[in-house]
Amino acid sequence: MKIIFYLPAINPELWLDAIAAALPDAEVWMWTPDTTRRQADYAIVWAPPAELFSSQRGLKAVFNLGAGVDGVLALPNMPEGVPLVRLSDAGMAVQMAEYVCHALIRHTREFAVYDAQQNDHQWKKRRPINRETFPVGVMGLGSIGSHVAEVVSIFGYPTFGWSLSPKSLHGVTTFSGYDLFDDFLHSVRVLVCSLPLTPKTEGILNSTTLSKLKPNGYLINVGRGRHLVEEDLLALLDDGTLAGAALDVVCEEPLPAHHAFWAHPKITLTPHISAVTMREQSVAQIAKKIQALERGEVIDGVVDFDRGY
Repeated sequence: MKIIFYLPAINPELWLDAIAAALPDAEVWMWTPDTTRRQADYAIVWAPPAELFSSQRGLKAVFNLGAGVDGVLALPNMPEGVPLVRLSDAGMAVQMAEYVCHALIRHTREFAVYDAQQNDHQWKKRRPINRETFPVGVMGLGSIGSHVAEVVSIFGYPTFGWSLSPKSLHGVTTFSGYDLFDDFLHSVRVLVCSLPLTPKTEGILNSTTLSKLKPNGYLINVGRGRHLVEEDLLALLDDGTLAGAALDVVCEEPLPAHHAFWAHPKITLTPHISAVTMREQSVAQIAKKIQALERGEVIDGVVDFDRGY
């Protein structure tokens, strides 16, 4: 068994060692332009260059080191008929829930106000919140989004979820399909986006949809930057329609130095860290699936190319 690995901007040795330990009979190497003649059975990648697939003609499957596969699907030469497999959680769901709950609680409990008071040497209590006035909606109820919604509900916030197909979650009122999308939006004040990026969801966070939230709405985007029409968000923040936003993803990453998001008082930014790929869990999951494929078994996490996830 031969496996190529590609993950930009890191030292690959720890990953290569982990893959070799999980699959001791495999030959594993880091793909570079100098290794294009070496043919592999499987590829494990994140943000691969198009040249990688141009050089590989016998791949049995491609494993993406993350839940979002839009970057791979956008490549013009992704091999036809080769399964693309995304990670199913692999330690990311708990991180995402932590991030969303932190952003939610920081906003609703007004911790930014306390930060400002500390800078001004003020000792002043804010009024307790009524969680019933902060209903939370999670867009996208895959393995990660479902966990986020269920954890949010534990904190006592009325919690809603929206997905294309029907889902049933403990403590969460769910909506499904575009026919009920507006009903979902009208039900929530804090909107969390954890959708996959597809042609249908690109730009879904825009002036029309965000204006349908309850008054003083708040956006938490942990999906993809291109879900959001950035100019629309700025306009809604400036005219008071929205109270603020916590953004872990933006259209252009890294965010350009001149971008308005940097200095906007109602925006909290983080550099795409809401759920970082965990090496041990990811390698264990991929190794198990490769072994299953070698036995001729069916695996989960295979991407539907028409749906985009």
